[in-house]
Amino acid sequence: DCWQFDMSPSDLKHIERPDWVDPARGEPTLMLFSVVDDRSGVAYQEYRCVYGEDAESALRFLFNAMAPKTRSDFPFQGRPKLLYLDNGPVAKNHVFQNVMQSLKVDWLTHTPAGKDGPRTTARSKGKVERPFRTVKEAHETLYHFHKPETELQANEWLWNYLSRYNAQRHRSEKHSRLEDWLANIGQEGVRDMCSWEQYCRFAREPESRKVGVDARITIDGTAWEVEPDMAGETVILLWGLFDEEMYVEFTGETWGPYYPVSGPVPLHRYRTFRRGKAAERADRIHALARQLNIPISALSGSDLRVVSDDTQQRIDALPHQPFDTRKFEYHFPTVIAAKLAIADDLAIPLARMSDEDRAFIDSILTETLNRSEVLARIRDYFRSRQSGEDHAG
Repeated sequence: DCWQFDMSPSDLKHIERPDWVDPARGEPTLMLFSVVDDRSGVAYQEYRCVYGEDAESALRFLFNAMAPKTRSDFPFQGRPKLLYLDNGPVAKNHVFQNVMQSLKVDWLTHTPAGKDGPRTTARSKGKVERPFRTVKEAHETLYHFHKPETELQANEWLWNYLSRYNAQRHRSEKHSRLEDWLANIGQEGVRDMCSWEQYCRFAREPESRKVGVDARITIDGTAWEVEPDMAGETVILLWGLFDEEMYVEFTGETWGPYYPVSGPVPLHRYRTFRRGKAAERADRIHALARQLNIPISALSGSDLRVVSDDTQQRIDALPHQPFDTRKFEYHFPTVIAAKLAIADDLAIPLARMSDEDRAFIDSILTETLNRSEVLARIRDYFRSRQSGEDHAG
């Protein structure tokens, strides 16, 4: 029910080939992101190359932590009821707060130092700090023999180690951490995570802007071209933290996606640093280190099996509580707006339809204004009528 979340710089500091580099800010820091289940001690961690603590990196990590994993021996997933974290820039970010509210995940921050009288307060608690210390002392020391070159490789090696870590004995029970997590899920099951597309919608911030006479919107030097009908009108931008495109809400409907037509180079599109003499010297040291070799399977875990058959059966039978996406889908603001959208979708004015067809449309709109459901039922109805007329002819 409660996860503790924190991040800490890796002892490795940097990797040779980061996924992206901002030349104005130098080489990114390799950061360890971690969530730990408060009761069982099961941990999930990721390496990420970042420039400090930011909400975007934290939210990307939290999605991966809550989503189902591709590894069968790593069933840890689902939305916790409470997230416990530092009172830092992530917790104070309003996009982070909006996403947690949409996921129905409460969050609680540590009490800052000096805010609780004479009692000593810590930025982080031991349950989330212990896996950090264990990973750095027991896992990252092997990087002296084999250093990961990419973020993906570093994470694969890390997850192999975490599989062994979670299979170790619980701090107070006679079974493993993973078995303790499986035993205390509850009858309602794991609260499933939403899709990535829905997660991106949660991270969008509505913003009112006036479209220029050239049907363009300029944001921080980047121009976006929208529909000609929007020229000179005020629209609502659905601007997403994870989106490379933009959506626009106009006359009660969502339009898009739209992409930049001009402006600066987007984020994450820079080239990496040119390799110099220091990098060449590091390559020679790396070649010498290979002579003091240990099997790379110690990190890659290609021949590793740490989950028993009984535990695997419990993983396969894990109960789930599906994520309800219907309440977050787009709804027409009024019945009139819904009828205009139906007429536009069918390319037929409602005045030219028969009384029977209009009555069917009215019956649907009295039941729901959910856009996807309304249009799906309307299309199915008129498609079946057209098919029947063809057979009759």
